[in-house]
Amino acid sequence: MTYNNPAALTETFGRLKGKTIFVTGASSGIGEAAVRLFAREGAKVVAAARRIERINSMVGELEQDGLNAAAVECDVTDEKSVAQAIAFAIDHFGRLDGAFNNAGVGGVWKPLHELDAQDYERIFETNLKGAFLSMKHEIASMLKTGGGAIVNTSSIGGIVGAPGNSFYGSTKWGLVGMTKCAALDYARRGIRVNVIAPGPTHSEMFDRWMATEEAREGMADMMPMNYIAHPDDMARAALFLLTDDARWTTGTVLACDGGASAD
Repeated sequence: MTYNNPAALTETFGRLKGKTIFVTGASSGIGEAAVRLFAREGAKVVAAARRIERINSMVGELEQDGLNAAAVECDVTDEKSVAQAIAFAIDHFGRLDGAFNNAGVGGVWKPLHELDAQDYERIFETNLKGAFLSMKHEIASMLKTGGGAIVNTSSIGGIVGAPGNSFYGSTKWGLVGMTKCAALDYARRGIRVNVIAPGPTHSEMFDRWMATEEAREGMADMMPMNYIAHPDDMARAALFLLTDDARWTTGTVLACDGGASAD
């Protein structure tokens, strides 16, 4: 099979009840799945993304279901935009308890000597600088209210090398390192910082990369578990790390890759 069917994963337990969670890259894929899941788990969720119409529509659906959510336009490469989005979250819901920094862009699949500086800047601005700016303002807020939890989205490309993946891989390896260092910076100040490393996951980015069903089937065949993950699979990994179930976990890389990095 190509995609995992998440239909059986519908039961929720209120694991984020009363917490305010900020999610970047919330307009599609893993980010959208996370917003929907966190809201069902009782969180007050702030969905942040550049595509404001899409997140407004999603928030409207969640509110119709009696769930707590709000939308805010945010460009993670712009510090002013990030600061304003975090301020909005606090103004709207009173405090910030957790964050899922999921915004990212895909790489350019070429050998290193064929890459150019323009692509470097675009990819690093979003994937690494964007995570830095998000954490900077999230942590500043959490320090004022006694702590919280942050989860970043890296990639299997951030723990395993691959040919032609220098720029994207570098940002995702860098994010793992930034996460580990930040975890140690704040371990005694009540803030946990962890990172998930997704393998191939159904999303707009993945479908642009694997543009045909044949390509997607080929990728699924390469995975030990023999399918492409659903975004909800990654959202649930982030959920665990944001909850008190992971209260003794910080600086950890949770590989969510169907066993691809096991060898």
